[in-house]
Amino acid sequence: MFSPIAGGKTRVLIVDDSSFMRMAIRGILAKEPSIDVVGTASDGVEGVEKAIALKPDLITMDVEMPRLDGISALKQIMAKSPTKVLMVSTLTNEGARATFEALDAGAIDYIPKNITDSTEAQNSFKDELLKKVRDAARSRVMRLAPALGATATVAGQQRLAAPSPPRSSSSRIHSKRITCVGIGASTGGPVALQEVISRIPMNFPHGIVVAIHMPKAFTGPYADRLNAKCSIAVKEAADGESVKPGTILIAPGGMHTQLVRGGGGLVVKTVPTTAYPNYVYIPSVDLMISSMAEATGGAMLGVVLTGMGNDGFKGMQQLKEKGGVTIVQDEATSTIYGMPKACVDGGVADEVLPIGQIGYEIGKFMG
Repeated sequence: MFSPIAGGKTRVLIVDDSSFMRMAIRGILAKEPSIDVVGTASDGVEGVEKAIALKPDLITMDVEMPRLDGISALKQIMAKSPTKVLMVSTLTNEGARATFEALDAGAIDYIPKNITDSTEAQNSFKDELLKKVRDAARSRVMRLAPALGATATVAGQQRLAAPSPPRSSSSRIHSKRITCVGIGASTGGPVALQEVISRIPMNFPHGIVVAIHMPKAFTGPYADRLNAKCSIAVKEAADGESVKPGTILIAPGGMHTQLVRGGGGLVVKTVPTTAYPNYVYIPSVDLMISSMAEATGGAMLGVVLTGMGNDGFKGMQQLKEKGGVTIVQDEATSTIYGMPKACVDGGVADEVLPIGQIGYEIGKFMG
């Protein structure tokens, strides 16, 4: 069962130019007793009007619509009547780019639009929609500092310059030696990770690997987006690729990523999800961090950011058993305090820090 907002039903507005999608989403949500579909809209203009008039708890928003597209509608809603918004996105590179722009503009999360005639695809969409609505109902709307710092041109691209460090900082964890960094995130993670890595210096001497729950079509465009915005290099990881200093590798979606010893350092090994059926989150943060801990003998930093569930806890637990260092995001700045909370409650978090400080603390591991 869902956790209703403010003790009552979660009131949802559906905005989509496709009558089929409006009916499909409404049909799924209407069967859930703790959800009340308060209205539908067929384009962005109507969506903005109804968002202001109906004041729903949550909006599902299509990206591509006539008169006013979903991103423009989202920006107007966030300015006039801030509301939790889930974007409904196509599983394409274009859909991915639009989705990340929407997340930057304030959307909570996104739902891949993959309804076909296949019963399996329809059931998958239903499960994903209900899960995302549940997660969004428990989430908080987070607004990070605009632009995440001043822009600077690096290699002909507009990138974000690392902002000034926070006044207060942690120091006790930096006495430990590390050889790499593993970061995991889920809901709220795309924006949170951008905030973190915008504070890591270009000359950072350790490789960084990230596992964030995303479909296959999204991780490549997401890595490209981060690479264009941040001073440190970012790319989607490839099977057999070496982890190199000063480079962030994003684990590809739709599969799991392990790190193994090879060629004098860490090497990426991608594996199909069928090889690890017990890991329900894809890519698995637990599998990535535990494999890194094993390959480095614990000489690494593990970081868990915002997200629903507890993926990352077992990996961080194994890392702590090997003497590694751990940082998790605090509750106040987490969109959903699930993954970090699991680490805190399980006693495997060395430091619990606000999102604006985590990248700065990572950057202090220069030895």
